[in-house]
Parts: sequence; structure tokens; C-alpha cells
Amino acid sequence: MSIQKICATQTYTNLSEVRNDLVVVIDEDGTILSLDNKDDHDPASIRFFQGALVPGYVNAHCHLELSHMYGKVNTGTGLLPFIESVVSFRDTDQIVIDEAIRKADKSMWDNGIVAVGDICNKPDTFETKRLSPIYYHSFVEMFDFLQEPLARETYDRYKEVYDVAPADGWNARSAVPHAPYSVSKNLFQLINQLNQNSDTIISIHNQETPSENQLWQDGRGDIIPLFSKFGFSYDGFKPLGKGSIHYALSQFLPGQHVLFVHNTLTESHDIEAAHEYSDQTFWVSCPNANLYIENRLPDYKSFMDSDATVCLGTDSLTSNWQLSIFEEMKTIARFQSYVPTVELVKWATLNGAKALGLEDQLGIIDVGRRPGLNLITLNKDGQLDHSSTSTKLV
Repeated sequence: MSIQKICATQTYTNLSEVRNDLVVVIDEDGTILSLDNKDDHDPASIRFFQGALVPGYVNAHCHLELSHMYGKVNTGTGLLPFIESVVSFRDTDQIVIDEAIRKADKSMWDNGIVAVGDICNKPDTFETKRLSPIYYHSFVEMFDFLQEPLARETYDRYKEVYDVAPADGWNARSAVPHAPYSVSKNLFQLINQLNQNSDTIISIHNQETPSENQLWQDGRGDIIPLFSKFGFSYDGFKPLGKGSIHYALSQFLPGQHVLFVHNTLTESHDIEAAHEYSDQTFWVSCPNANLYIENRLPDYKSFMDSDATVCLGTDSLTSNWQLSIFEEMKTIARFQSYVPTVELVKWATLNGAKALGLEDQLGIIDVGRRPGLNLITLNKDGQLDHSSTSTKLV
């Protein structure tokens, strides 16, 4: 059996304080055999690295099937024009789509990502997922644009995708609602029936644009005019007088395990309402996509003050320049420098593992686990900055 002994200047185990000069002993498949002091080993047997050792990254939100649209959609347009562009570019030659998916999957693995929560509207990604070393949770996403009569037809169409999604013990699947502005009560009920219980992990896009909150607060904003152009009627729509997250909370099963995604307009009272609803609430931030589409970032301080479990995603190559969780960390460090590096590491690793129900396997450097290992460089103050790099070691 081939054994490696790896030692970095610092090790972020996510179990305790940052460790200095810790030796991580791993076998040939990356399983950690022991965590030792450097003095307990012959220096000649150890691979030494300058930098910080961290677990493999978890990408809690991705749209792998949109990888073929890299560079096709303009930046800074806002969400609703972005959606219109995605619709216009989505269908193309299947060979092009398949190759882009394979390249994006390999890129994520090469960038140190070990698990992905991936949104699916089609089965295009499933073959790649079955062959990939990355763990995938496929969130089969459904939407009917609040058109109650279309709920069953919509559900039946996406149920066909759900039925063939990988769910083999390594990969997992769930049926999920797209967003509060696009899923009717009838469709929510059908999704809940399929998922059956509150242990099922679900994902929903949340409070990504001002129009989403405006819709549910008083019926204003651009969402109804946009989707009315596509022939949808909102004659019977009744706003709640509250932000969009409250509609979603009213439709979930009790105590659901929920990943709220984007959250660029989420405020403290929204976070508190979600935490009162369930103690299995996770907040996925995709900072580069937020900048790409809306040119804004969430208020991370509100999440930190609320002791929220924040994790990171990349969104898609339609709305990002790369699929790299490390680049998401660097963006937060650049624009919201009050977030400590130790916190960013946790968001990128352990919290994402918890969000996908993988905390017993990934996100922690400990004996018996196989979390993957990445090496990151920090500046002289021990923080991430624009020059920091990340290298996949295991």
C-alpha cells in the first residue's frame, strides 16, 4: 500500500484551531490514516509545503448542463434579462453540450472540488456524473411560473428527468422548486409528495433580484410583465405583503432540509424566519455569479450575526468566468474582507458538506475520512488576497 505523509505550514482541519506542522498520513485512495506531530516522523519521509492545507471544496450550487453557454450572456444585465438570454441560447448541438459538460466536470475536479449540488432541468449531465470521481447531488428543478393549471403537466415532464437521475449510493437526487416567483402551490404540493419527507435535501433560488421581493410584497416589479410576454396569466395572483422567502417557507414540508441559493437581498428578519422554520437551513452564496448578473453581493454580516450556515457555489459558466470555489472565496475576501479566512475555509468545505448531507465523509481533515486535500497560499498576514493560489494535492 502506497502511503503519503503531507505537512503544510498550516492545516485547517475544521475540527479545532488551525494546526501548525501537522502531518497528514494518507493511503493510496486518499483515506486519512493518522494525524501526527511532525517530530514523530523522519523528515525525509514527509512532503513539505508552504501554505495552508484545507479539505476538498464543496460546490453547493451549480448548473453543469449550462456549461456550453460560457461567455454568451452579457454581464451586469440584471436577473430578468439574464433569464431571457439563457432561454435564447440554451438549445444547441447535443455534441457541443456534452463536451462542455465533460470539460466543466473535469475542471471542477482539477480545481479541488469533491462534491457538487447540481441543478438539472434535463438529463444531459447524467452520463458524466456516473463516470465522475466527484459526488453529485442532482436537484431536478421544476417550475410552472405560478400557473396552477400547468402544475401536473410540468411535474410529469420533470418527473421523467428525475426518474433517470443518478441515485446509486454515491450520487443522490431530489425534486426541487426553482424559485418563489416560478412555482405554484399545486406544483409545490406535487414536489413535496415526491420527496415524501422532510429529510430530503432540497434547493431553491432565493431573493436574487429586487423584482422577486416586489412581486410578493405588493405585486409590482418586472416579473409579471416578463412572463406575461410568454403567454402566462397572473389575473388571480395575490401578493403576501412579505418578501418572497415567506411564500417558499409556507409551501415546504415542516422542518425541511433546505438550501437557499444566492440570497443577495436577504435580510436579518428573513434569516430569522427561515431559522424558526427549520434547523436544517443552509445559505448558499455564489458571489461571482451575483456580480456577473446583478453586480451586487449579499450582506454576509447579517448571516454571520445570525449564526447562519453559509456555503459556497459557482452557479454556471453562463454566469461565471470559471467553476472554482476557491475563486469564490477570493472574491469574498476582496470585497468583504471582514470575513476571516478560517470562516471562508469552513464555508467552502465543511458547511457545503453539511448542506449536501456529507459531513460524515467530507469537509473535515480527520482519521478515517477521505475529504480530498487542497493547498492554498496566503499573504504575510495569513489571509487570502488576489495573489493567493490553490493546488489540488489529493
